[in-house]
Amino acid sequence: MNLPSVPVFLEVSGQFDVEFRLAAACRNGNIYILRRDSKCPKYCIELSAQPVGLVRVHKVLVVGSNQDSLHGFTHKGKRLWTVQMPAAILTMNLLEQHSRGLQAVMAGLANGEVRIYHDKTLLNVIRTPDAVTSLCFGRFGREDNTLIMTTRGGGLIIKILKRTAVFVEGGGELGPPPAQATKLSVPRKTRLYVDQTLREREAGTAMHRTFQTDLYLLRLRAARAYVQALESSLSPVSATAREPLKLHAVVQGLGPTFKLTLHLQNTSTARPILGLLICFLYNEALYALPRAFFKVPLLVPGLSYPLETFVESLSDKGISDIIKVLVLREGQSAPLLSAHINMPVSEGLAAA
Repeated sequence: MNLPSVPVFLEVSGQFDVEFRLAAACRNGNIYILRRDSKCPKYCIELSAQPVGLVRVHKVLVVGSNQDSLHGFTHKGKRLWTVQMPAAILTMNLLEQHSRGLQAVMAGLANGEVRIYHDKTLLNVIRTPDAVTSLCFGRFGREDNTLIMTTRGGGLIIKILKRTAVFVEGGGELGPPPAQATKLSVPRKTRLYVDQTLREREAGTAMHRTFQTDLYLLRLRAARAYVQALESSLSPVSATAREPLKLHAVVQGLGPTFKLTLHLQNTSTARPILGLLICFLYNEALYALPRAFFKVPLLVPGLSYPLETFVESLSDKGISDIIKVLVLREGQSAPLLSAHINMPVSEGLAAA
C-alpha cells in the first residue's frame, strides 16, 4: 500500500485474511483510509491541524490535534463532533472495559490531567502530579482493568479500576445534559400544517401588523397601570427619592384574633426618616383593630422595623376581606405607599 506522506499513527480494525480497514494519520495533516487489497487510499480526511493521536472507538475515529481539541470522524470522513481541551494533548489511548462493554478514549494533557471521553461526553478526570506522556489500559497481573501511565519526569503511575466502578456520563464536570444532544422526533407534516403554512405565507404582512398592534396596546396598558400605581401609591415600595421606603406585612394566627406585623424599612443610605403615620382601612362590620391609626418612630437607614397590631374577626360566616395599609406623611393627604392584605378566613369561628 502506498501513501502520499509519511504515516505517524496507525489504527487497524478487522481480520487480515477476511476484511480489514487501516487508518493512517500522516505528516501532511491528513488521515487516509485503506481497505483490503487496495493499493491507494479509499478515503481521505483533511484536518485543520497536525494530528497528535489516533484512536478507534467502535466505528468512530477519534483524532487529537495540536489545536488542543478532539475530533470524531466516521470512516468515510464525516465529522461527528469536536471537543475543546483545556491544554495541549500529549498522548492518547483506548480504554476498553470488557465486563461492561465500554470503550472510551483517554487523553493525557500538558496540565497534568488525564481525561476520559465516551464520544464527546466527559466520563472522568484523573489529575496527576506531572504531565503524562504515555498511557496503557488493560490486564496487569490479576487485575483486568489497570491503567499504567508514565510522566514527563520519568515517573510511573499505576491505577487499578474498582470492579464495582461505573462510569457516569457527565461525572467529570458540569455541562449540558445528555438529553440536549438527543434528536427530537419531529412529526410528519399534516394537511392542516401545510394549509396553515400557505395561509401564513400569503397573509404574513397583515398578521405581523396585527401582532404589532396588539403588542403596542399591551405595552400602553402596562404603562398606564404602572403610572396609576405610582400616582395612587399602590406599590409596597416608595417611588419618591425623598422617602425611600419598603413595606411588607405578615399575618399570623388561626382566628378569630390575628397578629398583623408590618415590616417598614428605610432604604436610604444615610438619611433617617421622621414624622410618618400608618393608617388601616377595613370593613368595620368584619374586623376590629385596637389602633387603626398610629405614629411611626424614627426610621434609621437600613433597619427593618416590625410594627405589630392585632386584628379581631367579627363575622361568624367564614368570610374574609382586604385590609389596606397606608403609610402617610404628616400634613399630606396622598399616601407614600400602600399595601393590600388579603386576610385569611377565621378558622376559630368556623370550628365553633
